[in-house]
Amino acid sequence: MLEPDAALQFFAALSARVEARLFGVREPLRLVLVGILTDSHILIDDVPGVGKTTLVRMLAGLLGFKFSRVQFTPDLMPSDITGTSILNLKSREFEFRPGPIFTQVLLADEINRATPKTQASLLEAMQEHQVTVDGVTYPLPEPFFVLATQNPVELEGTFPLPEAQLDRFLLKVRVGYPDQDEEERILTVGREDRTLPTDALPGAPDVLDLRRLVQAVQIEHPVRQYIVSVARATRDHPDVQVGASPRSIEHMGDAARARALLEGRDYVLPDDVKALAAPLFTHRLVLTTDARIRDRRAEEVLDEVLRTVPVPVEFQGA
Repeated sequence: MLEPDAALQFFAALSARVEARLFGVREPLRLVLVGILTDSHILIDDVPGVGKTTLVRMLAGLLGFKFSRVQFTPDLMPSDITGTSILNLKSREFEFRPGPIFTQVLLADEINRATPKTQASLLEAMQEHQVTVDGVTYPLPEPFFVLATQNPVELEGTFPLPEAQLDRFLLKVRVGYPDQDEEERILTVGREDRTLPTDALPGAPDVLDLRRLVQAVQIEHPVRQYIVSVARATRDHPDVQVGASPRSIEHMGDAARARALLEGRDYVLPDDVKALAAPLFTHRLVLTTDARIRDRRAEEVLDEVLRTVPVPVEFQGA
C-alpha cells in the first residue's frame, strides 16, 4: 500500500523534472496535479507562448499516461474528436473508428477556437467518461482527463466556453510569465537540456493509489461549513447573476483534500480553501450586466466574498 511519505517524494521528483524544463510553473503544476489526483479536468487559460501545451505533455509523459492532442480550430468537427463509423466494403457493415478522445490524457489545445458545437462534443466524455456515436455508447479508458488550454477570450477568433462546460472543469489555471531571472535561464539553458521526457518517471505510483490517499484526508465539520458558506455567499453578492454551483462545492472538497496531501497534511485547513478559491470559483461566476459594464472582474468579487465570510474560530491564527 502506498504511504504518504512515498507519494510526497514522488511529487517532489516530478516537480523537479518539470521545473528543469519549464521555469516559473511551480503553482500551475501544483494545480494541475490537484486535478489529476481528484480525477478531474483542468482548463489552462493564458496567452500563447507561456508553456501551457508543454506542461501538459510533460506531465502525461512523466506519469506514464497515454496521450493525445487535438488542435481545436474553427473547422474542427465533433467526429474529428470522438470518431466515426465507416462502411467496410468487404463485410458491408459499418465499423467504428475511434477518435483521439480514446486516450487517458486528452490535450484539447486552444479549445475556445472551435465552434460551440464542437466544444459540446466533450461534455459527455468529461462527465460520464464515455462517448456516444450513432446511438452506440463506448467507454473511455481509465483514468481519463481533459486538460484543455485556451487563449484569453479577448483575442480574435475565440468562442467563449458555455457555462455548462466551464462548470465541468475543476480549476481554471493561469500560467503567467516567469520572473526576470527565470526568463534569463530560458536563454542560458540550451534546448538540448530542456527536451521533453519520453518515459515515465521511475517509481511512478498508480493513480488509484494516489486517489486513495486523497480520500483519506480529513475535512472537519467547521471547514465543510466554511466551504459551503463561501459558495453560498457568491450567490448572494449583488454583482453576481449566477453563483457557485453545488458541483463546485463538491469539487472544492476534493481539491482541498488533494492540496492538503501535496502539502504533506492529512487534514484540510481553511487556507487550502482560500488558495483554491480563485481557480475553482471564478470561471463559474456569471456577473450581472451592470457589473460587466462597470468592468468588474470575478476575481474582485470573490476577494470581497472571502473577506466577508468568517474563518472558523478553531482555525483563526493557525
